Amino acid sequence: MGSSTCNPFALTSHPFVTGFKSPKLSHSRRRLNGSQRASKVTAYYGLKETPYKLDALEPYMSKRTLEKHWGEHHRGYVEGLNKHLEKDDILYGYTLDELVKVTYNNGNPLPEFNNAAQVWNHDFFWESMQPGGGDMPKYGVLDQIEKDFGSFTNFREKFIESALSLFGSGWVWLVVKREERRLAIVKTSNAINPLVWDDIPIISLDMWEHAYYLDYKNDRAKYVNVFMNHLVSWNAAMSRMGRAEAFVNLGEPKIPVA
Repeated sequence: MGSSTCNPFALTSHPFVTGFKSPKLSHSRRRLNGSQRASKVTAYYGLKETPYKLDALEPYMSKRTLEKHWGEHHRGYVEGLNKHLEKDDILYGYTLDELVKVTYNNGNPLPEFNNAAQVWNHDFFWESMQPGGGDMPKYGVLDQIEKDFGSFTNFREKFIESALSLFGSGWVWLVVKREERRLAIVKTSNAINPLVWDDIPIISLDMWEHAYYLDYKNDRAKYVNVFMNHLVSWNAAMSRMGRAEAFVNLGEPKIPVA
C-alpha cells in the first residue's frame, strides 16, 4: 500500500521504450530522428511508491525519516537521473537494471550511474523491509543461511559487523553468488550495488547517514540491530531467493516460490 504523498511519476516507474537485448552500449542504439523526437515521452523514470504507508515502520523507522529519505533523497536521485537522460537519448529505453549495468561501464562509471544505481538501491531497500519484520527467516531461507554461514547467529553477527565496519557511506547486501552457488554478505561504497558483479541481491541495508540520523543520530549499531530485529523482510528474501533458483542451482534446500 503506498503513501498518500503526491507522486506525479507514480505510473512511470520504468521507461516506456523496451526491446534492449544486451547490457552494452552499441552503435545500433541510434538517436531518434527529428520527427520521432517531437513526439517522444520525456518522463523517463518515476519515483515508485513505498510498499507500505510512510508511518507503517514506526517506531523503528519514523514517518519523518521516510518523508526525508524517500520523499526528498530518493526523489532527488530520480530527478537527477532524468535530467541526465534528457541531455542525450542514447540510454532511453533501458530497464533500470540494465541502466545500472551499462552506466557502471566496467568500473568506469558514466555520469548517469550514481543516480541510476541509487534509484535502484532505494527501491530495493524499501522492499527489504516490512511492518512486523525482523526475527528469523523460515522455511528454506533459514536452511540456506545455516548451510552457507554455519548458523543464523553467525550470519547475523557477520551482517552487523559488515555494516558497522563499512567505511563512509554505502550499502550492505545479502546476495547469491552465481559462480560459487552460495549466499554471501558484501559491502559496497556510495551507489555501487551487486548487479554490477552479476550477483543476485536478496536483502539490502542502507548505510548512508540520511537513512538513520533522524531516528538514531550517530548510533549506527542501534540502527543496524533494529533493522535485523524489527524491520528486515524475510518474506521478501524468500521470494527473491525463489526467483534466484531459476538462474542458480543452490542444491538443497529448495526455496518455495510464493
